[in-house]
Amino acid sequence: MLIRECSGGVVFRGDEVFLLKNEKNEWVLPKGAIRSNELSVDAALRRVRAETGLKSLNVLSTAGETSYEFYSVTRQRPVYNKITWYLMSTDDVEFNISSEDGFLSGGFYPIDKALELITYSQDRALVNVSYYKYKSLNKVTA
Repeated sequence: MLIRECSGGVVFRGDEVFLLKNEKNEWVLPKGAIRSNELSVDAALRRVRAETGLKSLNVLSTAGETSYEFYSVTRQRPVYNKITWYLMSTDDVEFNISSEDGFLSGGFYPIDKALELITYSQDRALVNVSYYKYKSLNKVTA
């Protein structure tokens, strides 16, 4: 089994969160593998920027960890992804979904709508918890 360390971002703008729709029609969060000698937070920022086109990102805190396994047809073996998530915010209005990374669409969605769209339950739970953390951090900084 291939074990991959990954990181990603739960990106909020006001009361909306950024979601991506992949080639399997799954609604997911931006994430990717951590490169050799790369910090987890730097990998999260790199992947969020690459997949969403968002430029101005603020890392507020860690958001949690998730993991999952799948069988990679291209690698011909099982893969275990362990993902460290970061709570991020942006004021960016413009974004550019990366079709090169296999994404069909995406954007900012109100929290209630996002929770309906998100394909995987652990991602829904992550967004739900992250939203409350984001709101409490905003009260402290406001």
